[in-house]
Amino acid sequence: MACIIPRPRWSVKEKMQKRFRQCRNATVRIHYLIIFNLWHGRKGRETAEILGIHNTTVYRVARHFAARGECALWDGREDNGNEKLSPDFLGLLDKIVRSTPQDHGWRRPTWTRELLVETMTRKTGIRIHVSTMSRALARIKARRGKPHPRVKCPWHPAVKTRRLHELRRLMASLPKNQVGVYEDEVDIHLNPKIGLDWMGRGQQKDVVTPGQNEKRYLAGALDVRTGAIHWVEAKKKDTWLFLDLLKKLTLLYAQAKVIHVILDNYRIHSSQIAGIALVHFAARVRLHFLPPYCPDDNRIERVWQDLHANVTRNHQCRSMAELMCAVRYYLRKRNRLRLKLAERSAA
Repeated sequence: MACIIPRPRWSVKEKMQKRFRQCRNATVRIHYLIIFNLWHGRKGRETAEILGIHNTTVYRVARHFAARGECALWDGREDNGNEKLSPDFLGLLDKIVRSTPQDHGWRRPTWTRELLVETMTRKTGIRIHVSTMSRALARIKARRGKPHPRVKCPWHPAVKTRRLHELRRLMASLPKNQVGVYEDEVDIHLNPKIGLDWMGRGQQKDVVTPGQNEKRYLAGALDVRTGAIHWVEAKKKDTWLFLDLLKKLTLLYAQAKVIHVILDNYRIHSSQIAGIALVHFAARVRLHFLPPYCPDDNRIERVWQDLHANVTRNHQCRSMAELMCAVRYYLRKRNRLRLKLAERSAA
């Protein structure tokens, strides 16, 4: 290799090192590093091992450098014309990825790279390879993910937005003698929720299920000021579970003049029994219903998501008692952390 690439003059080497420091192209920098390593007397295979490339790449770059000099280190395709992955192309691709194939006349409901290539060819007249489409998707930071299922709210968008703004203003402007909470229920299943997990190459982890499922239900309330969560448990998700939570809130916040409860439109919240029971709370408890099918606007939903992620997903508990013990431990630990954060912020 030394006979293929003779040692250059000191001035030539200094100029090449300066251009190498100014270069921002990763491929070109690798080419420069190949030449520098060979100049230091390293062999082709040793250079390939150091740089993490194939040894044929080292020989090819050295051969081109010996024939054409430093210009051979740069990408020879730079004069092929305008780059296909231009900002306009990538901007249009980002808009298309955010839509569905059916918005562009295709019958398939999900995108593939091949379908994106065909769609972009129709829109721009530029056809790229599927592997180039992969690089284009990486450039716009697109990803393959699981869609979020939701039911469309039947309310008019303006009415829905107005209602949500009213509830947010209510929670943001609570007097000191009033309390605001977000309320919701969650199902705890003995059969574990199956979710994503890291695995080794060639491995597929097993999650042993008990077979016969059991259920428990929690009704929880998230304090908007402290972030603490209060809950009650039951074997049935009915109105009595909801009323047990309201009774617990009146005892916990005995000094509060009014307890504002933001909740969804589940039937146990507006049953006849619940209406009769609310009269006996002497107007201390006021219910504020969210628009239909708006779980993302109920802040306690995030707590239930974290509960599933930390406890119930892929769990190995063999009994409901063991699982509920883990659920209670997680919620109590979460409340302790919230209390510590509140104390630090107050200090």
